[in-house]
Amino acid sequence: MSHIDWQALEAAAKDAMDRAYAPYSKFPVGAAALTDDGRIISGCNVENASYGLTLCAECTLVGQLHMGGGGRLVAFYCVDGDGSILMPCGRCRQLLYEFRAPGMQLMTSQGIKTMDQVLPDAFGPEHLEETP
Repeated sequence: MSHIDWQALEAAAKDAMDRAYAPYSKFPVGAAALTDDGRIISGCNVENASYGLTLCAECTLVGQLHMGGGGRLVAFYCVDGDGSILMPCGRCRQLLYEFRAPGMQLMTSQGIKTMDQVLPDAFGPEHLEETP
């Protein structure tokens, strides 16, 4: 994928944010990603009265990835309730790392960065021993 339509990803992330369920934190989040086969997928945060059960936007996005046929993430964009760029937390960076395509890019408040730049020396599936 040589061309990434960052405006389309931003629009999809904002649309997802509008669908967030955030009655407790009042902090809606939307995320969108481009897959290696050209699809744009999205996700939003879904809170729960038992706070620890809350799903991050990245979690619902990865669920959408698998429900839509799988693939790898090429580019990622995340926004808060004001539509401003939001960086994924460490947990969510790890989640995105698991499903990244080589060279995956993320929009950050400091511009476009690669997954390797935002999660250097990451632990991934390649570090696990294969089971017979």
